[in-house]
Amino acid sequence: MRAARLIKMVLLLQARPSMTGRELAQELEVSERTVARDVLSLSEAGVPVYADRGRSGGYRLIGGYRTRLTGLGRSEAEALFLSGVPSALREMGLADAASAARLKVSAALLPELRDAATGAAQRFHLDAPAWYQEPRTPALLPAVAGAVWDDRRITARYLRKDTEVERQLEPYGLVLKAGVWYLAARAQGDFRVYRVDRFTAVDVPDGREDGGEDGAEGPTGDGGRFIRDEAFDLPAFWAERAAQFARSLLREEVVIRLSALGVRRLPHVTERAAAEEAIDAARSGDGPDAQGRLTVRLAVESAEVAYAQLLGLGPEGEVLHPPALRERFAAAARRTAALYA
Repeated sequence: MRAARLIKMVLLLQARPSMTGRELAQELEVSERTVARDVLSLSEAGVPVYADRGRSGGYRLIGGYRTRLTGLGRSEAEALFLSGVPSALREMGLADAASAARLKVSAALLPELRDAATGAAQRFHLDAPAWYQEPRTPALLPAVAGAVWDDRRITARYLRKDTEVERQLEPYGLVLKAGVWYLAARAQGDFRVYRVDRFTAVDVPDGREDGGEDGAEGPTGDGGRFIRDEAFDLPAFWAERAAQFARSLLREEVVIRLSALGVRRLPHVTERAAAEEAIDAARSGDGPDAQGRLTVRLAVESAEVAYAQLLGLGPEGEVLHPPALRERFAAAARRTAALYA
């Protein structure tokens, strides 16, 4: 732990002309007294760290000193490619690896280019969670993420409806969708999707068997690892399963007569793909009536969901079918009119 901190301190000083004790303490998450002790240790080890005294003083490397400790490790390189999603890095336990990787890249750059990372971070930011939702990090996410990185099989217990089941999984990839983590894994030869927050226990083999010596692997020699199918494409797999899931929810149908404004609004108040499909079908069928209104047959999850969604159309949409839903909208319209009478 201390060795990693000393290396990080050298990289910080190599990337910047000078840093105060307070700045180093904040970056390293230690006290200024610890910083002073670490600087002394570096000096004793032959690293030329110079301390400028006084109010504007600080620490700097002298003589153009350059460390050779800038080679990226595997975890650091992998984390660097995810550095645009800082919240995801923290949740998977990779924040330290990403920080070290960024420092090493910065140290390897020419002095005039070292502000590139800061400049990009101040201009572009990805905020993954949806609005009005407080994201919750699944407690078992770091263990699952570690198994994904290492291609290790896991034994997982998870909640399926009201029962807890156990499965042997080959974890292929993680997806963060609107603040919720999903695992794409192969189980019994088939690829499936699991919500990580429904896992209640995850056992990841450490590469050794009971009775082994010096960390020797078990009889299979694979240390719990599986052979990844190189043809597996995580983005394509997720897009296909997400589309299947969205379609599977749309089990009922409603008929709506829309104004021109209602046609434009419909994809914003209900499932976009279903709305666009319904509008295209109506346009290629009978098309708009004499008043410019378009009658569409829209696939919905349920009448209850349709009621909540289609209220957002206001007077720009008229429900024609089913009769019970039409009457519910009529009652809502009467109550609204009474409020404004």
